[in-house]
Amino acid sequence: MNKIAWILILLVLAGGFVWLVRTPGRPGKLDAFATCIKDAGATFYGAFWCPHCAAQKALFGSSVKYLPYVECSTPDGNSQLPICNDAGVKGYPTWKFPDGTVATGEQTLEQLSGKTNCPLPQ
Repeated sequence: MNKIAWILILLVLAGGFVWLVRTPGRPGKLDAFATCIKDAGATFYGAFWCPHCAAQKALFGSSVKYLPYVECSTPDGNSQLPICNDAGVKGYPTWKFPDGTVATGEQTLEQLSGKTNCPLPQ
């Protein structure tokens, strides 16, 4: 390879390294909102194989790690774990709120804000 090709390869690798190092440290847009939902006492029950649960998580992007998520499926995907049976979970996703109400299906950020009194970011 010629010298220019090697320089381009090194620049691309260096740029990728810088991006990897800097990006994970940035707070997600919904970090505070997801943390507030957890602190408010809400719980999100779901299953790894559930497409609606995946869509619900996708709404939060990188902030999903702060959600009060409970995995309900056994690793083989064939049954429900006792923690979810005990909570009365019948479908996914299920949200339980501190006032005792339950919501099933995907919830909008606005719905979650209303049920938890957590402000949406501007």
